[in-house]
Amino acid sequence: MKINKKLIKELVSCLEENKLSELEYSEKDTKIKVARNYSGQTNKIQVVETKTGIKSDEKIEGIEIKSPIIGTAYLAPEPGGKKFVELGKKIKKGDTVMIVEAMKTMNHVPSTKDGVVKKILVEDGQPVEYGQTLLILE
Repeated sequence: MKINKKLIKELVSCLEENKLSELEYSEKDTKIKVARNYSGQTNKIQVVETKTGIKSDEKIEGIEIKSPIIGTAYLAPEPGGKKFVELGKKIKKGDTVMIVEAMKTMNHVPSTKDGVVKKILVEDGQPVEYGQTLLILE
């Protein structure tokens, strides 16, 4: 991955101009997060390649279960708990497949169809967008 230094400088400039503590920018498979550390008045820059789980040229056939909201995906009801779904597990319409937390509210994501889990496209604790595919059913 080639880092766009010009873009990062623009983000840092925007961060300082608007007196923000943190700024995120994402495009395709790249996510850039710029944050200010107030204690030392230094900037910390973090460039992360997001994991979508599907390569751009890869197509997976099946029933997609999508995120109903923006938030953080959790695969289990509590840290270290049993996961809602595993690869190959049969699930029924209405079963909770994961939780998406938004604004301190835990939102259960139900399966929209009966099926078998073919692929899980997010990791525990990963930020997700509205409409992002979370898993694929056969």
